Formats: sequence, C-alpha cells, structure tokens
Amino acid sequence: MRALAKQSLRRLTKRGDLSCSDCFVPRNDAYVYICKLKMYKINKVRFCKSLLKAVLTACVLILLNLYTHAQTTPTPTRGRLEIIKDSRIDSLIAHRYTAGKGGKRSTNSNYISAYGYRVQFYSGPNRKEAFNAQNRLLQMHPELRTYINYKEPNFKVKAGDFRSRLEASKLIQDLKGIFSSLFIISEKINPPKLADPNTNPQ
Repeated sequence: MRALAKQSLRRLTKRGDLSCSDCFVPRNDAYVYICKLKMYKINKVRFCKSLLKAVLTACVLILLNLYTHAQTTPTPTRGRLEIIKDSRIDSLIAHRYTAGKGGKRSTNSNYISAYGYRVQFYSGPNRKEAFNAQNRLLQMHPELRTYINYKEPNFKVKAGDFRSRLEASKLIQDLKGIFSSLFIISEKINPPKLADPNTNPQ
C-alpha cells in the first residue's frame, strides 16, 4: 500500500499536481488516504473538463451541419396546375344560381348572369391589333369565349368565364410568353350552358 502511495506521489510531483513539501507527510494510513483523495479530486476535475470540451465540440458540429444543410436546400420551382373536374359540376352550380336570389337570367334562357373571373390579355388603342390578339387566342383555345370592349382610348380583350381564380390562373400560365400583359379581372360572366336533362352524362 505504501509502495503504491510512493509511486502516486512521484507521478503527481513530476506533473506539478503536488508540491515537494507534500511528500514529507508521515507515511501512515491517513497519509495514503489523503493522497488517494487528492488524486480523486484531480481526476474528477480532468474528467469534467474533458466532458465539457466534448459537449462543446458536439454542439459546434451540429450547428455547422444545420448551417450547411440550410445553404444547400434547393429552392422550389414553379409547377403547372391542372384542374380535372366532372362536367356535371357546372350544371349543379348553374342550377344553384338559378335558385338563388342574386342571379338574373339573360336573353338566352340557358345562361345565368353571375360574378366570376376573366383574363385580360390585350389593352391598347389599336383596333386591328385587338382583333388580331383575339384571333391568336381563339386559335390556341377555340373552346373559350372572348370579349372585346372599347373604353376611350383603349380596346380591352378578355377571355373566359371562370368561376374561380384558380381556373383563370391556369389560363395565364398557358398564355405566358405569348401575350405581354395578362391580368385577372373580376366581373359578371356567362356560366356554361346547362346540361340537357334528357341526355345521359358520359
């Protein structure tokens, strides 16, 4: 036991953890106990320091990983919107407008006047250019209705009878790059024709 205490004292003295005066304590059991206690305290301090260093290193690595991940995250790209719906939905909506108080029937009994959205794709003072723009759109989308309005000094050409802004946005996506100015206008529209109840929907 004393030999172990001597070796421990030599190591501690060499490292500078104990002064030379500590070596001249009488060699008894109390002396050995004090040496062990000092060694335990020194080892405990060293362990706490190494543990703190490891925790700080781990935190720095986690923060660096999060930062690099945020820098390399790709930006979302714009996609295309495709709306798929049953044709009978238009008939149900038209029937609802008929039952409502706000709807007014136009001269054609198959249509009901209501508010919705149209896409304005031309505005300018040139009448010929307005009709040329209308023809270009009809070649691309022959199923759409187009409307030309003149309010001094400009002709305004609009297309579509959309009940939702989403449907109008889809048309704008299709026309980008072909027409320079595209706007969604909220105004009275003509809903599609009511389905004939005598015909079976496909």
